[in-house]
Amino acid sequence: MLTNGQTVIGMMERLAPKHVAEEGDKIGLQLGSLQKDITGVLVTLDVNDEVAEEAIRLGANLIIAHHAVIFRPLQHLRTDNPMGRLYEKLIKHDIAVYISHTNLDIAEGGLNDWMAEALGIQNASVLKEVHTEDLFKLVVFVPIDHHQKVLDAILNAGAGSIGHYSHCSFSTEGSGTFLPKEGTKPFVGSIGKLTQVEEVRIETIIPQGIRSKVIQAMLKAHPYEEVAYDLYPLTLKGRIFGLGRVGYLQEPVSLAAFVETVKMGLKVDRVRVVGDLNRSIKKVAVLGGAGSKFLSSAIFVGADVFITGDIDFHTAQDALMAGITVIDPGHHAEKIMKDKVTQWIQERLTEKKLETKVYSSAVDTEPFSFV
Repeated sequence: MLTNGQTVIGMMERLAPKHVAEEGDKIGLQLGSLQKDITGVLVTLDVNDEVAEEAIRLGANLIIAHHAVIFRPLQHLRTDNPMGRLYEKLIKHDIAVYISHTNLDIAEGGLNDWMAEALGIQNASVLKEVHTEDLFKLVVFVPIDHHQKVLDAILNAGAGSIGHYSHCSFSTEGSGTFLPKEGTKPFVGSIGKLTQVEEVRIETIIPQGIRSKVIQAMLKAHPYEEVAYDLYPLTLKGRIFGLGRVGYLQEPVSLAAFVETVKMGLKVDRVRVVGDLNRSIKKVAVLGGAGSKFLSSAIFVGADVFITGDIDFHTAQDALMAGITVIDPGHHAEKIMKDKVTQWIQERLTEKKLETKVYSSAVDTEPFSFV
């Protein structure tokens, strides 16, 4: 059985939630519709004419890309220029395009974590904080015989995570009262009579990103017609989300040796290097894409080397003066996301016994060649 577009994107947004993206980033559905069965999903770094042809050939009617297919505001939609022809081809073949950009960069277990893992960086943490997750305290009152059912629904929806612990909650027993009025259908008690019920007060923590999901799960599992619950914003903050990662190599190596690790791990043939190739490298910062403006962050955390793309001349000079080495594998090193996202979505489709296939694009969208 095939799946619909919303189901596939729901899986993608479990990996890269939209709410963690940088403000103003061009993410989400950019072209086409998700209100259809998905015959195939093609995962790519960029969308160009070759990728569109690949999707047509594979029978894929959904493309998930890292870089926006509509990046600059459209002044017109003309089919006599290259981008207009690309949009026309995608629309004519009913191919939707969904973008997951800085939310995939920032996400835990996303692009920057994949890059750090590929480079052998251990104990990686966020390089540049973007935002900290807001937390809420959920309190709900449940009849004793439905306590476990409602608690399981809340915790299985993702509530109750504190640090590296999950399913954290606290329950206390007490008495609740209510008086059902005309027009109600009380689960217990009678209309017009004050009712006293032995109940359990459940308390747990919900992060901002899954607040609606948890509340819906709670309401579905709760037996009452009108559920008594409270939601309190907390000054306590949750997980830190941000761009890039910083951590340590298992053992110090020379910059020259680490360059080879970068080339192999990120599958690039050439890199640009700033600094002494004989220098010893231990603490490493990495940021996918164009990271020139984050050089100061890498310096601030004391990194020996900063790996990122699109380093300009003046940033290279700044790095030399600051005593930090830089490896530029190119913006296109983000292509590591193709196989990783493909695997993520395919595994979840398989779990649900859905037949929609996911493909990692074989098209090389790197615009540069080295001669």
